[in-house]
Amino acid sequence: MVNELTGIVDELGGESSFGRTVRTNEEMSTAIRAGFPHSAVERFLESSGLSMQEIASSLDLSIRSLQRRKHEGRLARYESDRLYRLARIVVLAEYFLGDHERAIQWLRRPNHVLGGVAPLAVIDTELGAREVENVLGRIGYGGVS
Repeated sequence: MVNELTGIVDELGGESSFGRTVRTNEEMSTAIRAGFPHSAVERFLESSGLSMQEIASSLDLSIRSLQRRKHEGRLARYESDRLYRLARIVVLAEYFLGDHERAIQWLRRPNHVLGGVAPLAVIDTELGAREVENVLGRIGYGGVS
């Protein structure tokens, strides 16, 4: 994988979306703590191909709350952290599955290893996100998933 962080920044609209340089984990942590600008959500909506409902659900937010952030201009710290996590899962899925379209389809499809639940439905928690990462790792390294 080229650079996971670079892929995540790209999924969220690049540095122009953040209004700052984001090339290290420390810079990303600073951006998360400051709260991502709402433009990161809009850019992720465009780049990921996920619906607003899928994004809101994965962030454990209502669509209304997400829309309210547009007027406020920034996401809260915990919302930014969750959006980072979602973008990271998308980037990992793309890497292990070979292309963006396959990754999004896989994230939407119920998965036997996850108890018949779609990966998008479980990444609203850190534990669920780790389970999805483990399944992707098995796929990437030849395990059964």
